[in-house]
Amino acid sequence: MSITRINSFQASEGKNEQLFDLIPHITDSTGNISCEVLRESGDNGRFAVIEKWESAEAHQQSLAAYPKEKMQAAMALFGAPPAGTEYHA
Repeated sequence: MSITRINSFQASEGKNEQLFDLIPHITDSTGNISCEVLRESGDNGRFAVIEKWESAEAHQQSLAAYPKEKMQAAMALFGAPPAGTEYHA
């Protein structure tokens, strides 16, 4: 069953562009159907990401396969812990 994840991210101060450039790379993951990155109005470093996956398992596998060193580098771009929720149609 396909799923939709709606995520929110807050960039660390001065890291807006770096975080914005990083997020769309999820579309390279097996099982990803689409990924839309939205910026909150203004330049406050807040993003919403709407991801569609073939299954919840595909999403979990993409997280497990993501290189640990890249994940740690990405964590330095976040001003707050990322938040996300899974939805079914």
